Amino acid sequence: MRRPHPPPRRHIAMSAVPQPRPAFDIPAYLDWEAAQADRHEYIAGEVFAMTGARGTHNLIAGNVYMALRQALRGTPCRTHIEGMKLHVQAADAVLYPDVFVTCDPQDLTEQAELAKTSPKLVVEVLSESTAAYDRGLKFELYQRLPSLQEYLLIEQDRVHADLFRRNAEGLWVLHPSGPGETVQLDSVGLTLPMELIYEDTAAGSAAAGA
Repeated sequence: MRRPHPPPRRHIAMSAVPQPRPAFDIPAYLDWEAAQADRHEYIAGEVFAMTGARGTHNLIAGNVYMALRQALRGTPCRTHIEGMKLHVQAADAVLYPDVFVTCDPQDLTEQAELAKTSPKLVVEVLSESTAAYDRGLKFELYQRLPSLQEYLLIEQDRVHADLFRRNAEGLWVLHPSGPGETVQLDSVGLTLPMELIYEDTAAGSAAAGA
């Protein structure tokens, strides 16, 4: 199959119709993506360039990653940040979560080195350009993952997080958290104080001084 030309650079959250280009499947995407300088998400034969992140975004994602990494050390679970792909097989999509945790033995195999398939927890740090996408289409795609138990959305510019947890009936229930509160991650048995999530950020400093 002929490799497609790189897609036009645009925000994933834009509503513009994707430009016509040769459709290609996930193996071809993975091969093509490995040669790209920038990252792209794949959804049903189309690829979308990802935008660069602000320093605050990286701090928040890093704080969450480090807390999860430390809490899950010595367990079968693995915590991944930003650069690791997540293959949503039922949705024909490959995405780049900001942080996610998988405890499935299949995600430890050599075949899963390029993309994982069975996360228990996915975390996205919201920005102006991606918030609608992360709350909308991307959440819909993640819901196609049978293994996923919790989806955490963290805002950058104020101390606020929305945790969606799948209940026994398969419905997603919202558990919001604000300044001075905690996020209870039942999927991995961890309680995250909001102060820790926003450590060293302007929003965290403002909340502490309020």
